[in-house]
Amino acid sequence: MSFLIQFLTQSLKDTRSIFNVFRGIISAFLLSMAVISSASAVDVPTLYKASCAVCHDSGALNAPKKGDKTKWETIKKKGMPALVNGVKSGMMQMPAGGLCADCKDEDYRQLIEYMSQ
Repeated sequence: MSFLIQFLTQSLKDTRSIFNVFRGIISAFLLSMAVISSASAVDVPTLYKASCAVCHDSGALNAPKKGDKTKWETIKKKGMPALVNGVKSGMMQMPAGGLCADCKDEDYRQLIEYMSQ
Protein backbone atom coordinates (compact mmCIF):
# COMPACT_ATOMS: atom_id res chain seq x y z
CA MET A 1 0.00 0.00 0.00
CA SER A 2 2.81 2.45 0.83
CA PHE A 3 4.36 1.64 -2.57
CA LEU A 4 1.10 2.71 -4.23
CA ILE A 5 1.01 5.94 -2.23
CA GLN A 6 4.66 6.67 -3.12
CA PHE A 7 3.97 5.91 -6.78
CA LEU A 8 0.91 8.18 -6.87
CA THR A 9 2.75 10.96 -5.03
CA GLN A 10 5.69 10.76 -7.45
CA SER A 11 3.32 10.66 -10.42
CA LEU A 12 1.60 13.80 -9.15
CA LYS A 13 4.98 15.56 -8.73
CA ASP A 14 6.01 14.48 -12.24
CA THR A 15 2.72 15.76 -13.66
CA ARG A 16 3.23 19.11 -11.94
CA SER A 17 6.80 19.27 -13.27
CA ILE A 18 5.66 18.50 -16.80
CA PHE A 19 2.90 21.07 -16.47
CA ASN A 20 5.38 23.70 -15.23
CA VAL A 21 7.77 22.95 -18.10
CA PHE A 22 4.91 23.14 -20.59
CA ARG A 23 3.66 26.39 -19.04
CA GLY A 24 7.20 27.81 -19.26
CA ILE A 25 7.49 26.87 -22.91
CA ILE A 26 4.14 28.48 -23.73
CA SER A 27 5.08 31.64 -21.79
CA ALA A 28 8.42 31.91 -23.59
CA PHE A 29 6.74 31.44 -26.96
CA LEU A 30 4.13 34.14 -26.26
CA LEU A 31 6.77 36.55 -25.00
CA SER A 32 8.95 35.98 -28.05
CA MET A 33 5.98 36.61 -30.36
CA ALA A 34 5.28 39.90 -28.57
CA VAL A 35 8.91 40.96 -28.95
CA ILE A 36 8.99 39.97 -32.63
CA SER A 37 5.73 41.83 -33.31
CA SER A 38 6.92 45.01 -31.65
CA ALA A 39 10.34 44.76 -33.31
CA SER A 40 8.77 44.50 -36.74
CA ALA A 41 6.47 47.46 -36.22
CA VAL A 42 7.66 50.33 -38.39
CA ASP A 43 8.21 53.82 -37.01
CA VAL A 44 6.73 55.50 -40.06
CA PRO A 45 7.75 59.13 -39.30
CA THR A 46 11.38 58.06 -38.75
CA LEU A 47 11.37 55.89 -41.87
CA TYR A 48 9.83 58.76 -43.84
CA LYS A 49 12.55 61.18 -42.69
CA ALA A 50 15.27 58.68 -43.57
CA SER A 51 14.01 57.63 -46.99
CA CYS A 52 11.24 59.83 -48.41
CA ALA A 53 11.56 63.34 -46.99
CA VAL A 54 14.46 64.28 -49.25
CA CYS A 55 12.08 64.57 -52.20
CA HIS A 56 8.57 64.55 -50.71
CA ASP A 57 9.12 67.45 -48.29
CA SER A 58 10.28 69.82 -51.03
CA GLY A 59 8.60 68.33 -54.09
CA ALA A 60 11.99 67.74 -55.71
CA LEU A 61 11.85 66.00 -59.09
CA ASN A 62 8.05 66.53 -59.14
CA ALA A 63 7.53 64.27 -56.12
CA PRO A 64 4.09 64.83 -54.57
CA LYS A 65 4.60 66.75 -51.34
CA LYS A 66 3.75 65.17 -48.03
CA GLY A 67 0.35 66.42 -46.93
CA ASP A 68 -0.81 67.65 -50.36
CA LYS A 69 -4.17 65.90 -50.01
CA THR A 70 -5.48 66.92 -53.42
CA LYS A 71 -2.47 65.54 -55.25
CA TRP A 72 -2.39 62.38 -53.15
CA GLU A 73 -6.13 61.74 -53.66
CA THR A 74 -5.50 61.69 -57.40
CA ILE A 75 -2.49 59.40 -57.01
CA LYS A 76 -4.29 57.02 -54.65
CA LYS A 77 -7.06 56.45 -57.21
CA LYS A 78 -4.64 54.02 -58.88
CA GLY A 79 -5.10 51.75 -55.86
CA MET A 80 -2.64 50.82 -53.18
CA PRO A 81 -1.34 47.62 -54.85
CA ALA A 82 -0.46 49.59 -58.00
CA LEU A 83 1.22 52.32 -55.96
CA VAL A 84 3.29 49.86 -53.94
CA ASN A 85 4.34 48.03 -57.11
CA GLY A 86 5.19 51.38 -58.71
CA VAL A 87 7.39 52.36 -55.78
CA LYS A 88 9.13 48.99 -55.87
CA SER A 89 9.84 49.17 -59.61
CA GLY A 90 10.38 52.96 -59.78
CA MET A 91 8.02 55.75 -60.80
CA MET A 92 8.82 58.66 -63.07
CA GLN A 93 12.03 60.05 -61.56
CA MET A 94 11.91 58.01 -58.35
CA PRO A 95 14.36 55.11 -58.36
CA ALA A 96 13.12 51.59 -57.68
CA GLY A 97 12.36 51.27 -53.98
CA GLY A 98 12.71 54.98 -53.43
CA LEU A 99 15.54 55.46 -50.97
CA CYS A 100 14.43 52.60 -48.74
CA ALA A 101 16.50 49.51 -49.45
CA ASP A 102 14.98 47.50 -46.58
CA CYS A 103 11.30 48.39 -47.01
CA LYS A 104 8.66 45.71 -47.39
CA ASP A 105 5.32 46.15 -49.16
CA GLU A 106 3.61 46.98 -45.86
CA ASP A 107 6.25 49.64 -45.14
CA TYR A 108 5.60 51.27 -48.52
CA ARG A 109 1.85 51.16 -47.89
CA GLN A 110 2.27 52.86 -44.52
CA LEU A 111 4.61 55.46 -45.99
CA ILE A 112 2.14 56.28 -48.77
CA GLU A 113 -0.67 56.64 -46.21
CA TYR A 114 1.55 58.83 -44.04
CA MET A 115 2.53 61.12 -46.91
CA SER A 116 -1.04 61.46 -48.13
CA GLN A 117 -2.40 62.77 -44.80
